[in-house]
Amino acid sequence: MTVYHFVGIKGTGMSALAQILHDMNYTVQGSDVEKHFFTEKALNERGIPIFPFRKENIRPGLTVIAGNAFPDTHEEIQAAHELGVPVIRYHRFLGEFLKKFTSIAVTGAHGKTSTTGLLAHVMQGAKPTSYLVGDGTGKGVPGSQYFVFEACEYRRHFLSYFPDYAIMTNIDFDHPDYFANIEDVFAAFQEMALQVEKGIIACGDDEYLQKIQAKVPVLFYGFGEDNDFQARNVVKTKEGTSFDVFVRNTFFASFDIPRFGDHNVLNALAVIALCHYEEIDVHIIQERLKTFQGVKRRFSEKQLGGQILIDDYAHHPREIVATLEAARQKYPDREVVAIFQPHTYTRTQTFLQEFAESLQLADHVYLCDIFSSAREHHGKLSIRDLQAKIPQARLVEENDISVLKQHPQAVLVFMGAGDIQKFQEAYEQTVHS
Repeated sequence: MTVYHFVGIKGTGMSALAQILHDMNYTVQGSDVEKHFFTEKALNERGIPIFPFRKENIRPGLTVIAGNAFPDTHEEIQAAHELGVPVIRYHRFLGEFLKKFTSIAVTGAHGKTSTTGLLAHVMQGAKPTSYLVGDGTGKGVPGSQYFVFEACEYRRHFLSYFPDYAIMTNIDFDHPDYFANIEDVFAAFQEMALQVEKGIIACGDDEYLQKIQAKVPVLFYGFGEDNDFQARNVVKTKEGTSFDVFVRNTFFASFDIPRFGDHNVLNALAVIALCHYEEIDVHIIQERLKTFQGVKRRFSEKQLGGQILIDDYAHHPREIVATLEAARQKYPDREVVAIFQPHTYTRTQTFLQEFAESLQLADHVYLCDIFSSAREHHGKLSIRDLQAKIPQARLVEENDISVLKQHPQAVLVFMGAGDIQKFQEAYEQTVHS
């Protein structure tokens, strides 16, 4: 039996796929840089070996699964080619693997990870379900009927997938280092839609998704009157959100979620629609929605003295708005402080004005230096260009993060897709020391 060797096993998708294969009794190992990543914990718990990158890791009898961040010139990939060891890119392997199940792809510019995690949590209550979530969480259940997975649009990787179902949360311009404009993004999603085999669940409140053409039924969900699945009578409290669902204007059921913000109602609606289509018992859906604890780095909270610290992956203006609005819903009487690390120069340049406007929803703003991607070189832009557009913003570094102590009862929202966690960790150490 082959041994699967993951080149870049600490990547979020790679780590999750390695966990799934291990759970299904395949032999798995991998390699990566020696820097610590949060994805390692689940790999270590399963006893999956992780080696430093070395061409000597490659030997006959392996099948190499290569992370998309690593070029063909990487020493391990080159060694595999020289030894005649098969090399399969992550998204191509996943595209082949999911054919064994009733597969459900979750895609969209925003909300993919949270919706994938929620759908997997709900469906497990009804049927054997394996899942791959983009926060590095994977679970393989032998004998699974369903496979729920996150499908990323970046570099059109999701075109390797021909899923039974697709949930499409929204279409928005992002990844400006790859996509030319919103029309280019739409074209990618349109191509993906034509590869879906059974049905598409799409957010009808999104102007671009309304134009999606498909060979299969498209069910729309949202707040608008024209949706097949509509949320009405939404009630927001400090404890969460409740709402009624109407299916084609007929009352279906009431639901409660321990989550905050309109985006979480939409995520839940997508899951309810898919489960309804697959005839999963409504009581199971209601109960499972109530017990969802969220996914990693999506509004992850902890208390520190009188402060609330929130860690969130928000790295696009629309996501920042959603996260700050959720913080206001849950903590209406507290000051909200944003600590934001922009992710990539291209994204910061493209959305400079939108970032400034979204961050101004916070009472105070602290900006960390731009986290650059391995694929780009910094341009003329600097973090000061963003600071200049936000009256209440100041720059902050790891060594002066203790300035946050001057907001003793605040909600501190650490946002970004780079290594913003190190700023939160540094702050926690200043409080404990």
